Amino acid sequence: MPLPPAPTKRAALLSPDALDAPARSSHRGSRRSGDQRADETTARSPQPLELFDSLGTEGAGGADTARPPRRTKAKTATPKPASAPQQQPQQPQALVQVETKVQPAAAAPAPTPAPQAPVRAKRKSTGPAKLFVLDTNVLLHDPMCLFRFEEHDIFLPMIVLEELDGHKKGTTEVARNGRQTSRTLDALAAAQGADIAKGLKLDTTGHREAGGKLFFQTAPLDYSLPLSLPQGKADNQILGVVQALRDQYAKDQPDHPKQEVVLVSKDINMRVKARALGLAADDYQNDKTLEDGDLLYAGSLALPPDFWTRQSKTVESWQSGSNTFYRISGPLVPNLYINQFVYFEAPGEPSMYARVTEIRDKTAVLKTLKDYSSGKNAVWGVNTRNREQNFAMNLLMDPEIDFVTLTGTAGTGKTLMALASGLTQVLDDRRYTEIIMTRATVSVGEDIGFLPGTEEEKMGPWMGALDDNLEFLAKGDGGGAGEWGRAATNELIRSRIKVKSMNFMRGRTFLNKYVIIDEAQNLTPKQMKTLITRAGPGTKIICMGNLAQIDTPYLTEGSSGLTFAVDKFKGWPHGGHITLARGERSRLADFASDVL
Repeated sequence: MPLPPAPTKRAALLSPDALDAPARSSHRGSRRSGDQRADETTARSPQPLELFDSLGTEGAGGADTARPPRRTKAKTATPKPASAPQQQPQQPQALVQVETKVQPAAAAPAPTPAPQAPVRAKRKSTGPAKLFVLDTNVLLHDPMCLFRFEEHDIFLPMIVLEELDGHKKGTTEVARNGRQTSRTLDALAAAQGADIAKGLKLDTTGHREAGGKLFFQTAPLDYSLPLSLPQGKADNQILGVVQALRDQYAKDQPDHPKQEVVLVSKDINMRVKARALGLAADDYQNDKTLEDGDLLYAGSLALPPDFWTRQSKTVESWQSGSNTFYRISGPLVPNLYINQFVYFEAPGEPSMYARVTEIRDKTAVLKTLKDYSSGKNAVWGVNTRNREQNFAMNLLMDPEIDFVTLTGTAGTGKTLMALASGLTQVLDDRRYTEIIMTRATVSVGEDIGFLPGTEEEKMGPWMGALDDNLEFLAKGDGGGAGEWGRAATNELIRSRIKVKSMNFMRGRTFLNKYVIIDEAQNLTPKQMKTLITRAGPGTKIICMGNLAQIDTPYLTEGSSGLTFAVDKFKGWPHGGHITLARGERSRLADFASDVL
């Protein structure tokens, strides 16, 4: 039997079915794939052997070649799998010069697998993909919500597009979000190869995390709602679409698989009506930084009672100026953040209050704090009255800290401490040129209408907290200067404090300013980002608020801009946060905060 010509490509591992087949040479012009050969092998027997794989990397029988092989050359080769029975009679094989793969004897070639369909995209979750029907308020709340549903599909009823069109005019945040959503939908529809009937792929505009498709309502849907729900109302039309889609996707169809249909809405009443009709409904969760407000980073941590006992052999300490430093190790270190406060309080033992200044490998460095509760360290005549206030004052007076967030109930001293430290660093230390104060103009009750005057005069009614605290600070600093001295002090203080409206902040840059953002719990994450990015060189920003007093619609403790900032800035070397725990306004205010 003549020998075949010398091979030009690597040989493939033989399948067990091909053992008894006579060998023959491969045609150079053959371009058949491994799957096609496997199908032909099972279709007819016996079959001439294929010694050369056209792909060069896969076996004709689909054997697993994932592990890196060691390539050798052999003058003779007798193809025989390791799993072949010993008693099987050997057939004469062709002697050819081939380049084969040497594998361990235990690794037998796997049986021929069936051809698999190509997988779409890597999914993060293991459950089946769902079909989410979005309400209009979700698109107006977050224009990027279309790309926040991972591998799941999205459906937009036609009435939602009508409502988007009605909200596109104006300069409000809702109008801007509506226009942004319309531009996003237009970009998806204009992508190359987009087919609205088959669904628009959400990853065509660069958002690779979105693996689903976007479907529009392109045909009328048949549904029946109770007569008690007016048919002309937009919310009820959306509910009808959800009901029709639920019935349509309840079973596997040739054009679409079975899917769970879920309504996503920020409107509580809408979700209640959907559940009353037996429809699945959920809130838009992606805007929530935290599910539970109790999980918010507090900025301080109590050391365990046996802390010094455990650290007695490994702790290092040294003195630098008026501060003492400790280097600690142990299981506590992974739970610490930069600029987090730690304290040790135990009966009969000296207390320690420190701040984490460095975390390296499995060790952390603690730096003791300056005591602002003593009279010699008073800031513009203000002394701290509790542990958390002392933590906050250390952050406010540190020039290395550029961003400070303060949360706490009413009367904990947030505004007073921020103003006192600001006046000291502007007028005494000359660290900043002036104080800029702003706040979210969201009223508790009904709006009183347009306000007369300049920008600062219009902001006057919103700045009652500023006036109250300035009155206290000027009174304490005046001493025995008399009425003229107090008037001059007030005039000097007022000249260094500018009250600005948030509506005109975009595009500004603050240089060497001390910026106070009051009532920050009423800001959205996007508004918070707009304000913080105004900071230029040498500027310090303080955000204050009470997460229990949110007046902005559709905003909760978990989705507030203040919560967003606290969570994103924790651990940053130039930012700090502290939650003020105890009120110091009066015994009446403290009792009311607890019982009302």
